[in-house]
Amino acid sequence: MTHLTLVDIKFLNIIRKARSAASLVLSSVFVAGAVAVFCFSSLPVWAQRPDSAPVVVQPGAPGQGTQVLPASTRAKLPPRSAKDIEFMQGMIMHHAQAVEMTDLIESRTENKDIRMIGARISKSQSDEMEFMQRWLEVRSESTSMKMPDAPDSHSHGSHSSGHQMLMPGMLSAKQMDELKKAKGAEFDRLFLAGMIQHHQGALVMVKDLFETAGAGHEAELFSFATDVDTGQRAEIKSMETLLNKKP
Repeated sequence: MTHLTLVDIKFLNIIRKARSAASLVLSSVFVAGAVAVFCFSSLPVWAQRPDSAPVVVQPGAPGQGTQVLPASTRAKLPPRSAKDIEFMQGMIMHHAQAVEMTDLIESRTENKDIRMIGARISKSQSDEMEFMQRWLEVRSESTSMKMPDAPDSHSHGSHSSGHQMLMPGMLSAKQMDELKKAKGAEFDRLFLAGMIQHHQGALVMVKDLFETAGAGHEAELFSFATDVDTGQRAEIKSMETLLNKKP
């Protein structure tokens, strides 16, 4: 049996008191935390989710204050010009012929470079056609352009004749027939030359849009037209490289 001296007993008493004090501090911290959580979770519902109607604020012009609008106010599409509509309708037809050209690739050439760039053009322009159609439909506009009555005009279902007078760069009926009849290296050459011509026409359409007063300002249309310009310039360079590539 261990015998404790008076000094040992005093030392043990000091340790017990220290442990009791520490336990008291920890208990106080726990209680304080629990009270805080309870108070936060018990806040009135109105303090977390106001029932008042939303406030619609219209920022003022530089130097002017904001204006509070009725809660029933709804957003309106920005004004657009007739040129915006014409550009989107025309570009849908323009893209449609490019997709028609890429559809010829599979059965007429084994050239991997032509197949690769054709697949990229087909995918990007098909997606862009869907975007342009939605853009027009949201604005209650027709997705097709009204064509003038002419002997060589035709419906939207065919893209090989008639449109070249209106859509810059589009291939004529003769050019499309030559492309359809060609195969192998001859097809590759005609496809690249024709698609470069086609892309250059799209750049003219974008330039014409931005040079028309009051046109091309709508945010979505501006972004789209800018992307068309950038993307088709890059593809033109790629196709020029392939066209000048020696066999």
